[in-house]
Amino acid sequence: MLNKVVIANRGEIALRILRACRELGIKTVAVHSTADADLMHVRLADEAVCIGPASSTQSYLSSHAIISAAEVTNADGIHPGYGFLAENADFAEQVEKSGFKFIGPTADVIRIMGDKVAAIQEMQKAGVPTVPGSNGPLTDDAARSIRIAKEIGYPVIIKAAAGGGGRGMRVVHEEESLISSIALTKAESKAAFGDDTVYLEKFLGNPRHVEIQVLADGQGQAIHLGDRDCSLQRRHQKVIEEAPAPLIPDDLRNAVAASCTQACIQIGYRGAGTFEFLYEDGGFYFIEMNTRVQVEHPVSEMITGVDIVKEQLLIASGEKLSMTQDDIKFNGHAIECRINAEDPDTFMPSPGLIKHYHAPGGNGVRVDSHIYSGYKVPPHYDSLIAKIITYAADRETALTRMSNALDELVIDGIKTNTALHQRLVKDTEFRCGGVNIHYLEHKLESEAK
Repeated sequence: MLNKVVIANRGEIALRILRACRELGIKTVAVHSTADADLMHVRLADEAVCIGPASSTQSYLSSHAIISAAEVTNADGIHPGYGFLAENADFAEQVEKSGFKFIGPTADVIRIMGDKVAAIQEMQKAGVPTVPGSNGPLTDDAARSIRIAKEIGYPVIIKAAAGGGGRGMRVVHEEESLISSIALTKAESKAAFGDDTVYLEKFLGNPRHVEIQVLADGQGQAIHLGDRDCSLQRRHQKVIEEAPAPLIPDDLRNAVAASCTQACIQIGYRGAGTFEFLYEDGGFYFIEMNTRVQVEHPVSEMITGVDIVKEQLLIASGEKLSMTQDDIKFNGHAIECRINAEDPDTFMPSPGLIKHYHAPGGNGVRVDSHIYSGYKVPPHYDSLIAKIITYAADRETALTRMSNALDELVIDGIKTNTALHQRLVKDTEFRCGGVNIHYLEHKLESEAK
């Protein structure tokens, strides 16, 4: 078992990791910037080390500072949480070479999954459904690119292999603009990511965003914890997530989930991970794999009873999965609203002093948050300050509980997006289930007119 773990992140995920460590009797080291000295997990950790100024590039993104903190505190593991260095293969490699356990996949696996072309090829080998596409990088052969696009059928989308977060993508609706669009995307990809590799896929016009949560021990065992719907998003940033994804036939979801566990075994995956899909007209189409725990992991925990972060720690300690797929029972429905420190209409960040904070409660209500009355939200980082998760036997009751929980939530002193969530959980179309990834942006655009 791990003895002491460096929590190389901040906010609610850092507190989440600390709680899991405490349950397992693992000591904790909180590394933090000068702006985060008053974070809750910093106060609660066994040890705390300041690793740099407020700027994330000089603190949370400094591999050297984090590894040095692990060395001086005699830690034996480093948990990157999500974001920052969680999917940085070089960091994972440096951690392991320095003699520490990286609580996540191996560097080689992170590299494969970080390269979208290589990831798609691995998925196809494992039988994971993928989007019809070029099945590899586009070359300078214009005739070949035109032929591939014609076979796929317009519209098509050009994607940077090294892209992410909605960047490095371009939709092409007609053959006349294909070659110029490829050249432009290659140039943008080179400038943004240092890699001009691009590939081609069928563009899906009305998809949902559905993902599969997996756990694997890197020793030949892998399981899935069902699916989540993350379609309610704005500018590729998720707003509300739920599990299971509504209105998907069980035979389809079971088949794609089984293919994901097979892929985990094939690539030697270790730890928690997520397979992201577009879902349209009864078909699943693989987008990418996130090689880390994700913000929305609690909804999967609520419907399965599995503590995902604790399992990460056990796997990193060298233990085999403590359960098989047959042990996983899916019950009820869970919904998560991301509470951000931002204006609910303009989405401008709203850092500052929280004068008063009151968390909602009651049956089936979970709040994951690092804030408290008197806490100052710094302007330097992501605006996520809390996650409200509700659970019930059915989706309708979970939505009702969420509406009540949002009404109970009090955060005074800064602006939050609570009002937006209050509108969304009462929105008629969302309550029916199955809205696509464009729904929220279209709704906001129509409301602004």
